[in-house]
Amino acid sequence: MKISVIGAGAMGGAMVEGMVKGEFIGNSDLCVADPVRTTRDHFANMGITATPSNQLAAQGADVVCVVVKPWLVEQVLTGIKEVLDYSRQILVVVAAGVKWTDIRTWLDKGTDMIPTFLVIPNIAIAQLQSMTFIVPCASAQPQHTDQVKALFDSMGESILTDEQHLAAGTTLASCGIAYAMRYIRAASEGGVELGFKADDAKQIVMQAMKGAVTLLEATGLHPEAAIDMVTTPGGVTIKGLNEMEHAGFTSSVIRGLKAGLK
Repeated sequence: MKISVIGAGAMGGAMVEGMVKGEFIGNSDLCVADPVRTTRDHFANMGITATPSNQLAAQGADVVCVVVKPWLVEQVLTGIKEVLDYSRQILVVVAAGVKWTDIRTWLDKGTDMIPTFLVIPNIAIAQLQSMTFIVPCASAQPQHTDQVKALFDSMGESILTDEQHLAAGTTLASCGIAYAMRYIRAASEGGVELGFKADDAKQIVMQAMKGAVTLLEATGLHPEAAIDMVTTPGGVTIKGLNEMEHAGFTSSVIRGLKAGLK
């Protein structure tokens, strides 16, 4: 399988880094198209084909990933339309808010449509820890879906969903990774106030979060049940939790997630 990534900015670059680490395909089977010379040089030094030409990248691939800002998707797709082979290639579009109906219009050749997927990973894909949402569009067949899901499963976890839930998934996992980092920042600052050096406080908080996730994964417990395991009557944990709730912790998280849908 040969994969081309058109657009190697923050997300596109993270995807390529993940593909390299995930070993789903070899570096020689990867192609990156990007207008920035330093970006191309970075990937070329890994043995990845790098080109400024979107058309050249699209022609040689089994899977074409378009990973650009939403307002550039139409321009990129119409620019590669004539070289896409709808009978053998798969198209993956990574751009929040871009609709399948628009893609279908932009790529209409009066024939069967190229198998297309709307995909939203998060930047942890570079470390093989993405939570990726995959929407098979009307043109995609089960075998295409299996291929795309296998690719993204090699770089974390993925879930098949529908276009209606893609925005919610984006808020929960793609925006959500920033929300988690904001908690790490806040708790680290609190750690400094408690007397730890900044780097030590950050390390403590990150390991605590890693431990929480690992515990939930291993036990399958609901978070509240796991919380009950570490809260004792009159103890410091329940006092801290209640103080956070008095300040609107849970409500703030939910409101932040819902704001991402507006």
